[in-house]
Amino acid sequence: MRQRARMIVAATAALTLAAGLSGCGGDADAESGRVSLTVVATNYGDNVHKNSEGYWDRVVLAFNAEHPDIDVDVDVYAPDEVDEKVAELVEQGRTPDIVQGDGYSQYAAKGLLYSADEVLSVPVQASFVPSLAEAGEMDRVQYGLPFTASTRLLYYNKDLFAAAGLQPPKSWDGLLTAARKLKAQGVESPIAVPLGPEEAEAETLMWLLAGDGGYTDDSNSYDLASPANVRTLTWLRDSLVGEGLAGPIPPGQLNRGDAVQTFLRGDAAMVNGPLSLIRQIEDSSDSVPYGSVPLPSRDGRATPAMGTADWIVAFKNDDHREAMGKFLDFLYSDKYVIEQADEYELLPVTTTAADAMRADKSHKALWSGLDTLQNLRLYPVGETNWSQVAAAIREQIGGAVKSNGNPRTVLESIAAVAKTAE
Repeated sequence: MRQRARMIVAATAALTLAAGLSGCGGDADAESGRVSLTVVATNYGDNVHKNSEGYWDRVVLAFNAEHPDIDVDVDVYAPDEVDEKVAELVEQGRTPDIVQGDGYSQYAAKGLLYSADEVLSVPVQASFVPSLAEAGEMDRVQYGLPFTASTRLLYYNKDLFAAAGLQPPKSWDGLLTAARKLKAQGVESPIAVPLGPEEAEAETLMWLLAGDGGYTDDSNSYDLASPANVRTLTWLRDSLVGEGLAGPIPPGQLNRGDAVQTFLRGDAAMVNGPLSLIRQIEDSSDSVPYGSVPLPSRDGRATPAMGTADWIVAFKNDDHREAMGKFLDFLYSDKYVIEQADEYELLPVTTTAADAMRADKSHKALWSGLDTLQNLRLYPVGETNWSQVAAAIREQIGGAVKSNGNPRTVLESIAAVAKTAE
């Protein structure tokens, strides 16, 4: 069932009608001198922490106090419902003014979205973390406004590392040495490697970046079967997996959630995970003394960090464009950017908010993530076929690291999906 937040209730029948006619700029708005914006947003809450309705409620109430002539009506949906709901509204001709979800390319490609410079003030647009702003571009025009960001780090069990006399590794040689020592100490899974269908595209990208590869080349074109990517998966197959250092479950059958649980139980000494793992550890009945560092690279040098982001898009509606701009400028003030990041262990999307959090010890748990912000590499969400490519990765990538797996063949098969889905 969807979760719904009705933030502002119109006082007259005319305003109620206008709110229902999302994106239409009806006569009721024009006659009253008021504007009613509609927003579809994603819920980031879970069973322990409150959902996102409270966040949007605070933002909208504060905005309305400064802009009493603009009503904002927000519907909050579960993450797996947002895309379907927005597609349904667009198909019905009831397009929302603003959507906060996990993508933008399909609507940008159809010419339905305002670009960032058409709705944001110059200071706000310039405040975005550059790597996130660039990831929101299609054909060098920014349509995706970053709303949340996260990164993946290597989490390690401090007790297990201390018992084996280890420090966090910085290179693959160091990682292999540490994993072997942990195995000798009786640790079941020195490092969990979840390449199962739940979210294999994230784990895969972490390793590819650490091996000087990635999903795209320097021109942001797909380069899935690159020599660097083949070398990375070959090393995983022959070393971590081949030596039994990734645990008893084949990576292709291990999902992210299960890998995290092995870490929380103390059965895995290392696991790659998002910043939200901090909250899971804090909420867990098992007390895991953990540390977090960037995933070691092939030779120990710094490499781009894997990042994810959710986006805000503004659908074209000339009658509401000015009001949308005012609301978005307000939404991207440091206060609300920091509040969103702090509540859900996410990274801020503006440089001013990031600097403020990095200087505040109350956000120390996020400092390792904050330090990656300027060097994030995100999924190629500007490619309209990314969803098909991601599905192919989830389905096939585990086969590349099996004992008889062929990394080159698997990567070429995924690259063929990218080519045929163009």
